[in-house]
Amino acid sequence: MSASDNANPCLSCGACCASFRVDFAREELQSEGGCVPDGLCVELNDSLARMRGSDHLRPRCAALVGTVGERASCGIYEWRPSPCREFGLRSPMGLGDEACNRARQRHGLPPLPA
Repeated sequence: MSASDNANPCLSCGACCASFRVDFAREELQSEGGCVPDGLCVELNDSLARMRGSDHLRPRCAALVGTVGERASCGIYEWRPSPCREFGLRSPMGLGDEACNRARQRHGLPPLPA
């Protein structure tokens, strides 16, 4: 891990991936011409899909690798669905927003400064 990796807590956190349901347009599935691997998803209806594991009682996205709060990463980062991309844009470089800090709190992690 480089010094710049240490500056971004998102590279070791993973709390968001183990806190929220991830629904997205079926067009994002590989079988529909998108990039999200079908095997990691559940098709909900004609227009929506969901990342497996993200709707469990204790959510944990099937693409999450590692231990939340220690060393966690997205196993399909390059192919992640739009809600995951958008969440990262709301909290650039690990600067905590309300949703990020709620997820961190669920896992006993301190909030990040805004």
